[in-house]
Amino acid sequence: MTATPAKVPETADEPAPGPVPTSKPAKVPYGHKRLLTRRDRLTLGLMAGLPTILHVALVWLTALASIALAFTTWNGIGFGSIQWVGLQNFRELFTSNPQFWPAVEHNVVWFVVLIVLPTPFGLFLAVQLDKQIRFSRVYQTAFFLPVVVSMAVIGFVWQLVYNPDTGLINSLIGANKPGHYIDWIGDPDLNLWAILIAASWRHAGYMMILYLAGLKGVDPALREASALDGANEWQTFKNVVFPTLRPTNTVVLVVTIIEALRAFDLVFVFNKGAQGTELLSILVTNNIIGESSRIGYGSAIAVVLLVISLAVIIPYLIATFRKERRA
Repeated sequence: MTATPAKVPETADEPAPGPVPTSKPAKVPYGHKRLLTRRDRLTLGLMAGLPTILHVALVWLTALASIALAFTTWNGIGFGSIQWVGLQNFRELFTSNPQFWPAVEHNVVWFVVLIVLPTPFGLFLAVQLDKQIRFSRVYQTAFFLPVVVSMAVIGFVWQLVYNPDTGLINSLIGANKPGHYIDWIGDPDLNLWAILIAASWRHAGYMMILYLAGLKGVDPALREASALDGANEWQTFKNVVFPTLRPTNTVVLVVTIIEALRAFDLVFVFNKGAQGTELLSILVTNNIIGESSRIGYGSAIAVVLLVISLAVIIPYLIATFRKERRA
């Protein structure tokens, strides 16, 4: 009798020796990515689309329409009354308008006065405030306050100053008595200069802020090196600080030219551009919305003003873009 071997229960195949495999963790993306929802797209579309539509409609379309109307004659009543006249408006403007060339002259005088009087004064204020004198914040606010005030409000304030009867100036110099009145606004020999004083009062604060921002960017090491070389304060400013303000001077020049070309509010508030205070902007307004309603002729003056502005702005933009490319 033979013994039968006992059955050994079957076991699962043993894993091969080596490291035990583990499940691979899911890769976490770098950063948090989230697709825009429909509501997000609608919000972004409104935020970017509405300003773009308004800018195109109120700036570009109106500018192009003004250029087109400059070659037409139109009284503003119905589009059917628009008639093409070519260069007739420009010929009349340059040859037979007695107010055009005086207006150009006044714009040039406006620029010269702004660049000669308030601009150096604004630089002087910026240099003094850059020294961190006591109460410098109060002074900055006081000098910059006219810049944030509406030009129309400034005009009304200076009208009170120039009032022949109760004005500050006539009261100080004793010219507020009968027979001694000085009509600062009505006198054609004085009114333009009186308005320019008010414009300079505002422009000085604007220049102060621009130059103060430029002075903050000057490397203090340059001043220290100049002091070690024995230079005094004026020599340091003339030979070290002022040359570094060249970009600021370019911005100041462009801003001053634009301010001189778009001058309108003060003159209109004082005397509506009459009696020796004609400006190009005043001529545009008087011809487009005045009693004559010569919209084509007023658009021709606006085109001349636009060309002069572009002659200043385009070279500035070209120089700025070239500088950025080099950097």
